[in-house]
Amino acid sequence: MPQLTFVEAIRTTLCNEMERDERVIVLGLDVGRLGGVFRATQGLQERFGGERVVDTPLAEGAILGASLGLAIAGLRPVPEIQFLGFTHQGFHQIGAQIGRYRFRSRGRYSVPVTIRAPFGGGVRTPEFHPDAIEAQFVQAPGIKVVCPMRPYDAKGMLIEAIRGQDPVLFLEPQRLYRSIKELVPDEDYTIPFGKARMAREGDDVVLVAWSAAVELCLRACAALEEDGISAAVLDLRSLVPLDVDALVEAARRTGKVAVVQEAPLSGGFGAEVVATIQQEAFYSLDAPVARIASWDVPYPPGALEDHYLPSVQRVRTAVRKLAEG
Repeated sequence: MPQLTFVEAIRTTLCNEMERDERVIVLGLDVGRLGGVFRATQGLQERFGGERVVDTPLAEGAILGASLGLAIAGLRPVPEIQFLGFTHQGFHQIGAQIGRYRFRSRGRYSVPVTIRAPFGGGVRTPEFHPDAIEAQFVQAPGIKVVCPMRPYDAKGMLIEAIRGQDPVLFLEPQRLYRSIKELVPDEDYTIPFGKARMAREGDDVVLVAWSAAVELCLRACAALEEDGISAAVLDLRSLVPLDVDALVEAARRTGKVAVVQEAPLSGGFGAEVVATIQQEAFYSLDAPVARIASWDVPYPPGALEDHYLPSVQRVRTAVRKLAEG
């Protein structure tokens, strides 16, 4: 059982799935000769050839539109969009086409497209590269939105996505690509969507997060221990479908909930989490659900992102106030 980073888990899984099923193809800007901007597809073109690992022009709409056609034709495309923020140039293909095609064809055509896209801050990237706009895709029915934060989950959920029959937006935390390493089994396994993971147990409050924000919450828990606060961390792992039962159970057990997201506060997926808890577990709450997020301004230059993103101190301050209340 090797120890893999997140990006190694992605690369290994893509290779294994392409070996297993000749219908799986990879396409996107620089995925072939360069091996992807983060080297997630490094070596795949040499192994499988240019017809299955396709370098495309810088045209997100064309990459995604081609993926739809390839899926309808019977293939299982895995397009890479270099950064989630670039999907603004192809959203018309995701929401209006890929997400609706099974419905539009009355089930005649499935669309097994797995759209990979890194996102999130903390690595001093330029404009559009770190944007956390995952909530926009929750408003596109027909698209599953998954966001693992650790290598083990990355492999299991990527296999689940590629082998499924529906389109999946597979979000990868670029800040954690190489900063976390863990044992990942060689054999096949899948992790079903809509099943949250309790990343840390705690009794006083539960922090709800996804992707890189989970790692932030885990670091904040160590600081909260110094304040005598026992915090749990619930890793949602997928936003669509959402594990409502896990959210309700966590809220009922602790009575106090804080939601942490990298996206700006207004209209982020954290608001959906709060609404779900309020509807399903209102009488179990001892205090209003807290939200810790980025500010409602455009993503700043890299030198300022530490002031923009949620931090350990911001999480600690909000949870202390919640616990005291």
